[in-house]
Amino acid sequence: MEDIFCRIIKGEIPSTKIYEDDDVLAILDISQTTKGHTLVIPKAHCDNFLSCPADIMHKVMDVAQRIGQAEMSILGAKGVNILTNVGEPAGQSVMHFHVHVIPRYLGGEGGFQITMKGQDTSAMDLPRLAMDISKALKK
Repeated sequence: MEDIFCRIIKGEIPSTKIYEDDDVLAILDISQTTKGHTLVIPKAHCDNFLSCPADIMHKVMDVAQRIGQAEMSILGAKGVNILTNVGEPAGQSVMHFHVHVIPRYLGGEGGFQITMKGQDTSAMDLPRLAMDISKALKK
């Protein structure tokens, strides 16, 4: 079964397009977090950021950067969140890689914040954690 983004890319489901080329589609999110909230989606299906081929991921991120710049310039946003979720525990609800570009404005809506609920993070051994992650990068 195809996901909703595959169907949008095929034109089976309507969307409000911001940008399109041979590899990437950018549309306004139907559930606007803030004015201009955009989804940047590769046309070739890949499940998430971690499984996406590097060349396609770079094209998606290039478009996300350009949209963020435009939103700050044209919409008057004072900041922007660039966000992608990997897996259901991280909030991914559509298993097709996509990047949220969420413009932020002054006045009440605040920024993006992630916390580890119910866990005391002050006792974490950050140097050890950094070393373990660093080792995995060298493999």
